[in-house]
Amino acid sequence: MKRGLAILSLLTLAACGADGEPVKPTASSTITMSSSGVSVGTAVGLRRGPFSLALGVGG
Repeated sequence: MKRGLAILSLLTLAACGADGEPVKPTASSTITMSSSGVSVGTAVGLRRGPFSLALGVGG
């Protein structure tokens, strides 16, 4: 949990635009229903040029 919060903090800092224009973060979530139950997944990411960084939970 602490590691996830640390990574999310770094992503937020990177998105603030300290080194140029602000980078708008992306977010997505999925809900999957199957015969074994329901699962939920969420991801937050950043994209700048050819580079992409994402952090996901669940699935």
